[in-house]
Amino acid sequence: MSVKIAVDAMGGDNSPTAEVAGAVAACREWGCRVVLVGDTEQIQAELVKHKTAGLSIDIHHASQVVGMHDAPSDAIRKKKDSSIRVAFDLVKQGDASAVVSAGNSGAIMACGMFVLGRVKGIERPAIGTFLPNLDSQTLVLDMGANVDCKASHLYQFAIMGSLYVEHFLKKSRPRVGLLSNGEEEKKGNDLTREAHQLLKEADLNYLGYVEGGDVYNGSVDIVVCDGFVGNVLLKVSEGLAVAIGTMLKQEIGNRFWAKVGYLFSRPAFAAFKKRTNPAEYGGAPLLGIAGAGIVCHGSSDPMAIGIAIRQAGEYAKIRFEEKLASLL
Repeated sequence: MSVKIAVDAMGGDNSPTAEVAGAVAACREWGCRVVLVGDTEQIQAELVKHKTAGLSIDIHHASQVVGMHDAPSDAIRKKKDSSIRVAFDLVKQGDASAVVSAGNSGAIMACGMFVLGRVKGIERPAIGTFLPNLDSQTLVLDMGANVDCKASHLYQFAIMGSLYVEHFLKKSRPRVGLLSNGEEEKKGNDLTREAHQLLKEADLNYLGYVEGGDVYNGSVDIVVCDGFVGNVLLKVSEGLAVAIGTMLKQEIGNRFWAKVGYLFSRPAFAAFKKRTNPAEYGGAPLLGIAGAGIVCHGSSDPMAIGIAIRQAGEYAKIRFEEKLASLL
């Protein structure tokens, strides 16, 4: 991999421990090149815990951090030397090809738009996240970048999502659905009804309204919604996966024959856990900015960070923003 990934080493809940360990793993497993952005002293203190000989890992100092409770605008106006802002500056200057951050998602979006700009024709970038379904994966967007949306935004989300799925899941003419409270055309609200009309006229494989269950049953490849609904959907999905795992452990632990059966079923349970583990999906691309940015969950562990770094390299190499611009 020839591209270099700028990793915001200070943004996540477990920073810089998870970011450093994830970077080391990505460099060792997939030959990635990484520059860790943040407080040099803290990053070096973590790096010495790992064997890094022969790995392409650099450090770029940034003196400030944008916290989860800071306003996104702080990363632009008040904290110009924050790890998030500096990481995007490195991409702008050509010293890195993509950014990976588990920090404040609003600040990531603000920096991406301010430093790199938007693809011409895109009004609002969107965060696209893959969720597991019965057949493969479903891309849901927006997952939180835009709480208040216009119909034109949802229309553009569908275009970006279709292009992304075509390249990363290798699906021609992926199926697009608009999330609503029913499949009938009379359902929805003013936003979804207006977006529905735009999407029916678009050159997309648009199937119409879909319901929440369609995210997981494999009937569509892309589900479009505003960021408020998308973020609620994501948090409910994560909470449900944890609850199901906990309830299964409780039920198995309370029954002797269930324990015996579990001994024979452990491979299936392990496969299920892997399939529903958010860390396996790395991060979510910030689609629509004129460059490459991957947004990770704030609590991302080293495995999630490492996979996101590999994902960022793959995303940067296909020049998604250029392909998107050619469609608009």
